[in-house]
Amino acid sequence: MSQSQSLSSLELGRKTRIAGYMKNCKSSYKMKLLALGLTRGTEVLKIKTAPLGDPMEIELRGYRLSLRKDEADVVLIEKEKQ
Repeated sequence: MSQSQSLSSLELGRKTRIAGYMKNCKSSYKMKLLALGLTRGTEVLKIKTAPLGDPMEIELRGYRLSLRKDEADVVLIEKEKQ
């Protein structure tokens, strides 16, 4: 069984799927992330992280997206087995 964790904790080069959002995430902020394509079940790959760990770059739906750590903290993921 997989456990949920935040997108910001995903290791480089790992793929995962979005499981949902933190309960304390504001609805307007959640709508922004959903509009960017971060919907439940979407597969994401962590491409790289800036030298100080913020921002991070992910690939999803055929494009790359940069997210700040605090943005990625509210996105819940499920680790996939490799």
